[in-house]
Amino acid sequence: MRFLKNSPVNKPRTIKFLEHSISFARRDDFLHSLKEIFIEDIYYQRLGANPFIIDCGANIGLSVIYLKRLFPGAKIIAFEPDEENFRLLKKNIESFGFDNVEINKEAIWIEDTQLNFSNTGTLGSKVEDTASNSSQLVKARRLKDMLQQRVDFLKLDIEGAEYAVLKDAGENLRNAENIFIEYHGTFEQTRELTEIFELLTKTGFQYYIKEAAHIHPTPFLRGKGNPFDVQLNIFCFKPIIG
Repeated sequence: MRFLKNSPVNKPRTIKFLEHSISFARRDDFLHSLKEIFIEDIYYQRLGANPFIIDCGANIGLSVIYLKRLFPGAKIIAFEPDEENFRLLKKNIESFGFDNVEINKEAIWIEDTQLNFSNTGTLGSKVEDTASNSSQLVKARRLKDMLQQRVDFLKLDIEGAEYAVLKDAGENLRNAENIFIEYHGTFEQTRELTEIFELLTKTGFQYYIKEAAHIHPTPFLRGKGNPFDVQLNIFCFKPIIG
């Protein structure tokens, strides 16, 4: 990691990683994800031998690589709508040669449709309300329909669309064993965050919350410049019985 910190910020690179090649376009995004996933082990958990995993917001594939190494027998369905990120996701998954991994250039939403999606090639690519110069139409898949069966682990990192998608999924969330949500919101959306916690409790989950990004070092003197005021990692799990 030390040599990467001194490399050009936005120069696409391919390096050796875990005995395979891995490609990325932005140094800081790659280092951030590498630290979270492989050093801090934020997705570490105990599941069965052949778990079913849905990864919503797979970016360039580090989460898929981590989970597939942790659970070699896992079936993973991954979604990444950003053009550049998906190209790198496909390249990286092919480099590792995993079987039983399905990748989809699709967004996760409340219905099967098409959405305007900002193609920034970063961790912050997201659904947009209206078309812009940086956006394009992408296919979207309804999460609720995929939760009609048991899902051992659901990862949801969809840059601000969490509330709408979770609310639509409703009671179907019960079919997930563990859920990870990276929540993005503003202070004006506090009610929505409260509703998410109420929904999680209603569908049988306990949860643990960590700050995902240190957005306001002095919250009483809130600054501007970030599209989100709150960015949280929410770890959701069923109560231990017995």
